[in-house]
Amino acid sequence: MRKFEYIWVDGSHPTPQLRSKTRVLDLHVEDDPPPWTFDGSSTGQAQSGASDCVLRPVFVCLDPISDLKGANGDCLVFCEVYTPDLNPHPTNTRVAAVETVDIFAQHELLFGCEQEYTLFEDGRPLGFEKKGATEAQGKYYCGVGADRVFGREIANDHMELCLKAGLMLGGINAEVMPGQWEFQLGPLPPIQMSDQLWVARWLLHRTAEYHGVIVSFDPKPMKGDWNGAGCHMNVSTKEMRESYDACINACQALEKRHALHIKSYGHDIKRRLTGQHETCSYKEFRYGVSDRGASIRIPWQVAQNETGGYIEDRRPNANCDPYIVTQLISEGICA
Repeated sequence: MRKFEYIWVDGSHPTPQLRSKTRVLDLHVEDDPPPWTFDGSSTGQAQSGASDCVLRPVFVCLDPISDLKGANGDCLVFCEVYTPDLNPHPTNTRVAAVETVDIFAQHELLFGCEQEYTLFEDGRPLGFEKKGATEAQGKYYCGVGADRVFGREIANDHMELCLKAGLMLGGINAEVMPGQWEFQLGPLPPIQMSDQLWVARWLLHRTAEYHGVIVSFDPKPMKGDWNGAGCHMNVSTKEMRESYDACINACQALEKRHALHIKSYGHDIKRRLTGQHETCSYKEFRYGVSDRGASIRIPWQVAQNETGGYIEDRRPNANCDPYIVTQLISEGICA
């Protein structure tokens, strides 16, 4: 007998949340976990009179929490949500993303994300003073020391769980605001990156549970002179990896649909994209080399080599839906 943790994205508005429940099955390691159901009336995805929703597994990995040594074969099962008549649920944004990515398969898209988040305890980020003013940001980013870094044990525990699960985690770092961290994921094809990001977010929440803190993906967790939280998306096509001009063309193509991207890149994005704190205002679009105040940053090494590489879309919020973001970027640079 093995344990399977079924994970899905709910119908919470305006920002969907993650849900999960455990199923014990007599399955061999090579067997695929079967579909399951849940009470959609309790997740904002159905009415009580017809409450069943269907979970369709799309990504399976080792459960690094339940199966610490990898001996039992316990698994995390990330799922799409379907209606009882087996149509994609309106909250299921993955199906449309898959259709789009398939259209542009010849471009061999790769994505990597930089997911920022903030750790809260007693209603404030870790490291913020209970009384009086917290020292201004400047010393916290990639800092070392108990007066500079807060929550390192949580970020490290999360990194270890992601690696044990087999996720394509690239690294972590403390961010600009106290109690704020980032993990990097990828590069991966767009759907795989999005699937793994949702699982990594779930593992982050579970890690924080053990430490008694709350994970926030709010794009502007603290008012005032503090950085917000984004989910920067690095992207390349086969053409971009071989040509610097293709990278410039991708930047120019993304400008044409800037308003649509701003509308779709996460709830309350205007609170974060103010033109301050390493953002470009949502009211304008610009790209530049090594410019973290631009909408799209061209990494310094890409410009130096002039032989191709990738670009970074800095607009997506920390609370964005990665399926929507990767779908829009794929359309924008490939269509």
